This record gives sequence, structure tokens and C-alpha cells, in this order.
Amino acid sequence: MKLYDLTLSGNCYKVRLFAGLAGIPVDIVPVDFLAGEHKRPPLIELNPWGELPVLVDGEVVLRDSQAILVYLARRYAGEAWLPSDPAAMAEVVQWLSTAANEVQNGPGAARLVDKFGYALDKADTLRRAARILPLINARLADHDWLALDRPTIADCAVLPYVALAPEGGVSLSDFPHIRAWIARVKALPGFAPMPGV
Repeated sequence: MKLYDLTLSGNCYKVRLFAGLAGIPVDIVPVDFLAGEHKRPPLIELNPWGELPVLVDGEVVLRDSQAILVYLARRYAGEAWLPSDPAAMAEVVQWLSTAANEVQNGPGAARLVDKFGYALDKADTLRRAARILPLINARLADHDWLALDRPTIADCAVLPYVALAPEGGVSLSDFPHIRAWIARVKALPGFAPMPGV
């Protein structure tokens, strides 16, 4: 199984983080993003969207970090990380949606502006971050984990761009429950770090 990867990508990190926590062996294939390797064959043939990460597991080829988390959890990690019970699964999946929408377009996008020079509306990213971070902090005020009172792929999906928020000029100082949750994730067996986390 191969993961085509960019070290500084929070979306790629979601997959590396989960693979480490769940003990799933994955061969990491670094991609020269700045040289546009992801936009040329053979990678563009694996993912015509020209984005990372890309997971190849035999005949299965997947793009999108949330989809990859779902696949790895159900294929290799079983009920603990993504249960099959409809209500429990939905509780996890709602956080995958939050990661792909509010977190990606808030603190994640603010980081793209500050760290990588993307031409995005920084004020809009900060407004979005100011809305979602208090909601996540409130959830974690009386829950150790985002879903099901145990670590799941929900935590792996949301953590990277929340933990990296300071790289986009978004402070976590007012969110003690988020900071405590990040520390709990870091303390899990198999935790894999990335620069900035």
C-alpha cells in the first residue's frame, strides 16, 4: 500500500496520523509538489484532480483524505475507529464533514495564506476560524474525543489544521480544551508527528 504524500500537507498528515495510530503499514512516497509532480504522469493518471494525498492499495486508488480515512478504518482497523452502527458511524462522519468544510476553509485556509502565500481572502478565513474553533472547544469541554468518547478517525480528520492554526495567525490560546485534546492525541500509542504539530 502506497501513500503519495507531501510532508507539510495537513490532508496528507491525516492519513499518516491514522496509519500510525491504527498500526497500518503504509509506504510513504514523497511527491515533489513545488515541481508539479502531482500534475504529471504517473500521478495525474492516479488522481486526475491533481491533488494529494493519493492512496494505492492493490487495485484500489483513492483521493481525498476523508475518503482514505474511511477506507483504511473499515478495511484495516475495524469497529474501533469507524463503527458500522448507523448512528455511531454518522457521529464520526459529521466530523469528517467539519474537517473538509469549516476547518479546511477556516484555520486551514488561513495557513495557506500565511505559510504558502495562497491568494485567498484572509479576513474570510479568520471569520470562519473564529466560528468553528469555539464550537470545537465547547464540544471538547465535556468530551475527551470528538466522537463516541474514544479516539476515532474524527480526531484524525480534524486535528491537523486545528493544531496547525497558529501557522495561519490563528491563536489557540483561548481554547484550552482544544489544546488539551491535541495533547491527548499526541499521547496515543503510535502517534506520528509532523512539522508544526
